Amino acid sequence: MSGTKKMTLRVQSSEGTARVEMLDTEVTSRLYERVHDTLNLNSFGFALHKDRARKQEISSSKSRQLREYGLQHGDMLYLSPVNGTVLFDQPSTSSEPLNKPLTELSTEAGPSTVIPSNAVSKGPIEHEVDLQLYRLSGSIHRQRDEKLCRHNSKGCCVHCSALEPWDEGYLKEHNIKHMSFHAYLRKMTSGKFITLDELSCKIKPGCKEHPPWPRGICSSCQPGAVTLTRQPYRHVDNVLLEHAAPVERFLSYWRATGHQRVGFLYGRYELHPDVPLGIRARVAAVYEPPQECSRDAVRLASDDHAALLDRLAARLGLERVGWIFTDLLPLDLVSGTVQCLRGVDTHFLSAQECITAGHFQNEHPNACRHASSGYFGSKFVTVCVTGDADNHIHLEGYQVSGQCAALVRDGILLPTRDAPELGYIRDCSPEQYVPDVYYKEKDAYGNEVGVSAKRLPVAYLLVDVPVGVAPAAGEPTFDPRASFPPAHRPLQQHVQSLSGLHAHVERAESFLAAASDLHVLLFLATNDAAPLSLEQLAPLLDAVRRRDASAAEAWRASPAAAALLAPRLFLCQVTRVSTALSLVFQERHVTSPPSAAGPSSPTEYRNY
Repeated sequence: MSGTKKMTLRVQSSEGTARVEMLDTEVTSRLYERVHDTLNLNSFGFALHKDRARKQEISSSKSRQLREYGLQHGDMLYLSPVNGTVLFDQPSTSSEPLNKPLTELSTEAGPSTVIPSNAVSKGPIEHEVDLQLYRLSGSIHRQRDEKLCRHNSKGCCVHCSALEPWDEGYLKEHNIKHMSFHAYLRKMTSGKFITLDELSCKIKPGCKEHPPWPRGICSSCQPGAVTLTRQPYRHVDNVLLEHAAPVERFLSYWRATGHQRVGFLYGRYELHPDVPLGIRARVAAVYEPPQECSRDAVRLASDDHAALLDRLAARLGLERVGWIFTDLLPLDLVSGTVQCLRGVDTHFLSAQECITAGHFQNEHPNACRHASSGYFGSKFVTVCVTGDADNHIHLEGYQVSGQCAALVRDGILLPTRDAPELGYIRDCSPEQYVPDVYYKEKDAYGNEVGVSAKRLPVAYLLVDVPVGVAPAAGEPTFDPRASFPPAHRPLQQHVQSLSGLHAHVERAESFLAAASDLHVLLFLATNDAAPLSLEQLAPLLDAVRRRDASAAEAWRASPAAAALLAPRLFLCQVTRVSTALSLVFQERHVTSPPSAAGPSSPTEYRNY
């Protein structure tokens, strides 16, 4: 074998030609590294070819030497990007500043979860309910047992000592299926420090040992196999409706058309008194976004008012806490019963619904101080309105596990066409690497075995969340008797209008009661005639939040409200005068004799 030879290779790229010094005994991966450093490339997403037609590729390898490709001193190599990778820094041609915040810059392989902009500079801002729970001890205090305790009232023993919030016996005794998320944190951090990391099924970017996928992959950047497990905790332990009116109002569209409907739940998170370190989502209103509805499907459309609604709700101390959808088919129109479509024998949530729930949970990440990224899981809940075993309408609440949300975020979980209870794991392709996914089940001998999740039962990914209605003794955020139609309903009797707003105000006991409705407040800000800004609505929003009737009446008399509410007074006066003149005119020109019941009333004339 001949000795080692030194040679100079020329590399032609879109930015010109460069020269690299190599030994013919060096491996080709070293050539890629030398080209990367010489040309100051942004990544290793490029390929080298011996010919201009790019048919004779020199693959990056740690075993093959340059001499095996027949390279000689002075040969020309041709560099080309892979999958559209930007290899060279592009000069800015716009007037925008280059020192943009990190969140405004798009990266090639960044996380798909949206991170708020304040997370870059100040870190994640945890929710107020989480801060309250961090300050609590979480211990479950027990009274002295008269039969087992042998000490006086001031003593303590193993039979009456406080329990930890994750105590399995206590949770089973009180029929609590999942421990709360903060109880899980206390269990994991008891005596040690932990870091929570969300599941990632993507190849780690920036590996310099090989070309990008599908040309190469190694153990350092390859995601490991995923074994799905049932989630032992839940971020929200209960969904509580302030009253039944929001759901009844939401169901009125289905009762009128028979079409399914989707809405977003607006409310607040609060401490759950019956679950150790638990969180409860208290729902005050249901907002229906733009959508195309049918008997069997719903397609959501883009919502231009979503950001405005979130800011308006924040002024009221509310936020988007979940979503709700119907799956109802009538059984008997006379008795009002519906078909039972979901259960143990069929499915609780379909794969498509689990994917949608995971998408919404990824859009609403939960800030957590123990997470390496600053976010872990989500408090966003899913409520399904369907028929129960007795064919009555009832509500079922769920969340999908963090593993399911990660599969949705990375585009791995797909719905199946013929089996709604099964999901499908995407196959590996040149465009995307997909790791092996397994779940555990018991075999015929009772042993847990790993099963390929190509056809995955989505019930494995669900976390139950109970749903209930608050007792009537509580004071709700909005008026339960509100009848103003919600937005985006394509029905004549459900269309929002100024005349409908005026009629709604006149029917209400007070202007505060009329304004205590999320749909009314949003209409004031989005109507076509005279939309009001949040600054103009701020006094009214504060009055609704504080339930201050005098402040609401003061805002009604302000110039901001005059454009919408004052013209109604003049219109009413004109209507009364015109009606009176019409009555006089008809009394003078009616030739037919009065009926036996007497002369017609003004109401009859007006209707005629």
